[in-house]
Amino acid sequence: MTTRTITGIHHITAIAGDPQRNLDFYTTVLGLRLVKLTVNFDDPQTYHFYFGNEEGTPGSILTFFPWPGARRGVVGPSQVTAIAFAIPVDSAAYWRSHLSNHGVTVADSPERFGDSVLAVTDPDGLPLELVATSHADAMLAWKDGPIGVDHAIRGFHSATVSEVGYEQTAHLLTDTMGFAHVGSEGNRFRYQAAGGGHGAIVDVLCTPAGRVGQLGTGTVHHIAWRTPDDVQQREWRGELARLGYNVTPVIDRTYFHSIYYREPGGVLFEIATDPPGFAIDEPAAHLGERLMLPQRFEPVRAMLERVLPPVTLPVARSKVTR
Repeated sequence: MTTRTITGIHHITAIAGDPQRNLDFYTTVLGLRLVKLTVNFDDPQTYHFYFGNEEGTPGSILTFFPWPGARRGVVGPSQVTAIAFAIPVDSAAYWRSHLSNHGVTVADSPERFGDSVLAVTDPDGLPLELVATSHADAMLAWKDGPIGVDHAIRGFHSATVSEVGYEQTAHLLTDTMGFAHVGSEGNRFRYQAAGGGHGAIVDVLCTPAGRVGQLGTGTVHHIAWRTPDDVQQREWRGELARLGYNVTPVIDRTYFHSIYYREPGGVLFEIATDPPGFAIDEPAAHLGERLMLPQRFEPVRAMLERVLPPVTLPVARSKVTR
């Protein structure tokens, strides 16, 4: 019998506005690699951008659905309200200077669980944090990226989930998903996935007086948790269904397989498999250099290319090859 495990965050998906502005910020300013340029498989006339480290390692992947002209969302309870990246413990000064040079306002948040935290927002208002930590994994840095390897982002540190009440969400995390409660600071409750590797932390913030979040640009659509393989994912689906959660069937997302369900506070959770990864349909050395489509959309490629806004790769400043 397989022991089910959740090892941390697989990816986080958010909503952006202008696609070019989103590409420029995450590749040029934050120094992430565009590891996949594709479409929303459920709405193929919308792009789906995947940013991460060199290989798009699970635990480093931030993705976006760009909705040009969409209304601004409201960040609040029943959402992931902050996405935290790990940076080396001595890199806070570098990042404060680098971000300021790009016109990004940096707020020094209070030290959190012993770590320094830089808080910023992306061009759509999405809350981001850079956590300077001794646990940042050097193996997750993009060695040839635009940010020097000594300071480059090293995958996710954590995510903050805001809730009107936190107890039922906490029970799901600890009693079902295998997280451990590892600390509290005020109304912030920290949980860590089994194994404690990169991206293994989720903070649950109890904010009963907060304005309930509303989906739109600058907000998170869902958070996905890692499981090693299809066998364990099927076991997770069976267990969640047994507990009364409405869980989707397994959905093939080409680069991983997914199931979705809502946790008690309303946040959309996903459990995604680590394999097969982003090199399944293009060489690892050329990830993100052209529009990739699942086979079922290839017959309408020409139509999609007419509908999708043209974008330019921020680093090469050359038109994306479609």
